[in-house]
Amino acid sequence: MAATLCPLGVSNFSGIGIIEFMSTCPHCQIEEQQVKVGRNPSGSQRYRCNVCNRKYTPEPNEAGYPQEVREQAVGMYVDGLNFRRIARTLQVNHQSVINWVNAHVASLPDLPPPAAGRPEVVELDELFTFVGEKRNQPL
Repeated sequence: MAATLCPLGVSNFSGIGIIEFMSTCPHCQIEEQQVKVGRNPSGSQRYRCNVCNRKYTPEPNEAGYPQEVREQAVGMYVDGLNFRRIARTLQVNHQSVINWVNAHVASLPDLPPPAAGRPEVVELDELFTFVGEKRNQPL
């Protein structure tokens, strides 16, 4: 027994009625002859219009990671974690974390903030360095 689809979106197969979402083709604006033809890699339902024979996705899912995950990764980097540890914690690819941090850095202003509250004079104590071996020993 073949499944029949009436204009209201009720599928009759073996006497069981299932209400389905009826989509409208964005190209020819016809609602009656729409057929499901699988899903996108992001998980969105794909349809094909039997009138104009075009495929479309009425409500596509957003590709990539949510903005909250990206902001959390940048915050973790600012706190001092390295790229691979952030990637393991958030269960994302480390190259994605690198790209998010680079994009955040590119969005920052080029000039430092105004000098309000900065000290005009800065004093430093003596600087001590250690050199393991010198070629010329002092006399």
